[in-house]
Amino acid sequence: MANGGAPRPATRAKDIMSVAEQVRTDNAGVQATGNGLRGRRTFRADIQALRALAVTLVVLNHLWPGRMTGGYVGVDVFFVISGFLITSHLHKELEASGRIRLGQFYARRIRRLLPAALLVLAVGLGASWMFLPNSRWTDTALEVLASTFYVENWALAAKSINYSASTASATVAQHYWSLSVEEQFYLLWPLLLLGLFWIAARRRIPARRVLVAGVSAVIITGLTASVFTTQATPSQAYFVTPVRAWEFGAGALVALGLGRVLLGTTAAKCLGLLGLLAIVVSALAFDSETQFPGWLAALPVAGTSLVILAGNGGRRPVLRRLVGSLPVQHIGSISYSLYLWHWPVIVLSPFILGRTPTGVDKTLILALALVLASATKVLVEDRAQASRFLNTSALRTVTAMSVAMVLLAGLCFAQVRAYEQQSARDDQAAAAAALDPCHGPAALLPKTSCEGKFGPAASTGSPNAKKYWTVPPECGSAREELMSSDKKTHYVCDFSAGKRNPSIVWLVGDSHGQHWQGAVFAAAKKRHWIVKTAFTGGCPVADVQFVGYDGHTERGPAQKCMDWSRRVTAAVATDSPAAVFTSMFSREQHVDDGSGRPEAEQFAAGLHKTWQKWTATGARVYVLADPPLNGAVRDADCTLIHAANPAECAVSRSVAQPPDPLVEAANSANDRNVRLLDLTDYFCNAEKCFTVLGGVEVYYDANHMNREYSDLLGPILLDKMGSGVP
Repeated sequence: MANGGAPRPATRAKDIMSVAEQVRTDNAGVQATGNGLRGRRTFRADIQALRALAVTLVVLNHLWPGRMTGGYVGVDVFFVISGFLITSHLHKELEASGRIRLGQFYARRIRRLLPAALLVLAVGLGASWMFLPNSRWTDTALEVLASTFYVENWALAAKSINYSASTASATVAQHYWSLSVEEQFYLLWPLLLLGLFWIAARRRIPARRVLVAGVSAVIITGLTASVFTTQATPSQAYFVTPVRAWEFGAGALVALGLGRVLLGTTAAKCLGLLGLLAIVVSALAFDSETQFPGWLAALPVAGTSLVILAGNGGRRPVLRRLVGSLPVQHIGSISYSLYLWHWPVIVLSPFILGRTPTGVDKTLILALALVLASATKVLVEDRAQASRFLNTSALRTVTAMSVAMVLLAGLCFAQVRAYEQQSARDDQAAAAAALDPCHGPAALLPKTSCEGKFGPAASTGSPNAKKYWTVPPECGSAREELMSSDKKTHYVCDFSAGKRNPSIVWLVGDSHGQHWQGAVFAAAKKRHWIVKTAFTGGCPVADVQFVGYDGHTERGPAQKCMDWSRRVTAAVATDSPAAVFTSMFSREQHVDDGSGRPEAEQFAAGLHKTWQKWTATGARVYVLADPPLNGAVRDADCTLIHAANPAECAVSRSVAQPPDPLVEAANSANDRNVRLLDLTDYFCNAEKCFTVLGGVEVYYDANHMNREYSDLLGPILLDKMGSGVP
């Protein structure tokens, strides 16, 4: 994020001039006088205050998301500021010389941004190695690597379409997505302006007119893309650069098209207040369920543009005393470093403290981030910009930073390798622990007496054996039947071991059906079944008018889910299997057929229709009750934070296992071939539900079962079934 501020006094006169010039360049507005733009640069205290507001909103949103629910709009404020400042500087250079010295421009950006960014990445990577469990090392290393080369936004966009990764915990580098967007803007924007300037010269059209037209086209195209992409794939839309480009364009348009506008004092104050109000309202009114960015991003973007416009011509900013106050200006000057530091401190703090941070802890986290940011501003940001070694050669700047990036990439690969070695040791520990008769859910078998049944896990890593979506060799490759959009959802797993006429069973549902496949596969190996599976994340296999999952209500994905569900239902019925196992996260799946009936009633009716189609072919339907909630009732990282005593994470049974539409539907089914298999007693005792049982972690992430624990439920599942399916 472009970020200026007064530098630390330099010891050499040439260094003083160098830093001062760069700060003015980073944080200058263009002074409008008379009929045109003059060359004088002036420090814009209002822009510095906007930076302070933006970073404050982001930090408060991350520390207290339930209060500053829409604080993420601070990123949009930064984007507009960057578009305004960079375009102002580049346009002045174009008007003065007809060209842009790209090497010097990129070198200035590198000196301004990379030293602090790479430092925080290196510290975050090292701290994750020291304080985080090894299950986090690979994700952290890969995201640090993506952030090092400023493609983190694309990495997160790619991850967002992988349902199994949607509940993954944040890494210390996740916030670099916005810095990646900015760096991509810095890379391409000068080239766009050069191209537009060349067109103007070629056609002998006033350059400003062509620049304004080109930037306006970027805004219109980008905003349109933002609206449609947010509706179609909201998770991806949040991160991808083209959807965000129009926000930089809005700032650029203020610099190009509105830079000459000189407002009267009253008009400037009114527009400034209106702009601030728009930013604050969006920060307070928006939340995690808001379809963002989309057209709603226009509110903070327009607000930021109005505040910048109101400051044209050296107008005194609205709320002048507050804007010019030392605390506000200081936070503005350290906003870049504060943005860099606050997130890794937040991510690491629970593991360092050994508990979920309290309100007091969060205040101390904020204070620590401010101290780190202030030190980084003085010792890294300012010194890098004042460095005679770097300033005397653009090539030297690029070379030095390239070497630093390569070294950091090497550390990332070293951490991945360390994870692999630690995972091998974890697998050995888990194998040794499996010999214990009180291993996993066996600790809660009736009439057993197991000491330490609620003690620590034998291993706290997450090797491949714990990933609930993995399939054994017996399943082969995914089939092209039952595609969901472009995703293969269907496997055929042959555990018959040569048995004549083996029973065929199906396991269908969403990811909460998928995390039962370990138990079903274990049962299948015992009885030599052929198991056919079909799963789509967030999508119920039921004859219902599906609206959406977990607050998402996009019509397109909902319709695709219903189409897939109908095809799965028909495929199972056509196959006439011996049994069908089904489960889903119905607590977070919403249906609405327009009848006004309660959702649970609609869900039950739709499930009964689906199950009846299967039982009509002679199949038995086994409804697997969803395991107790995890992330919804406790910190999803609780087991890792309290690794030595995971019983601290126990939650009341009534809280962890509230009423479930799926269970209610099974209990109300008027069909003797529909049977509920409720294994809650192997997740909870009479009072509480646990995250570690018999030395095995119960959960893989915030709401999915650990594959290892699911495997161990296989014998219990068979016992509950009886001899119904040979």
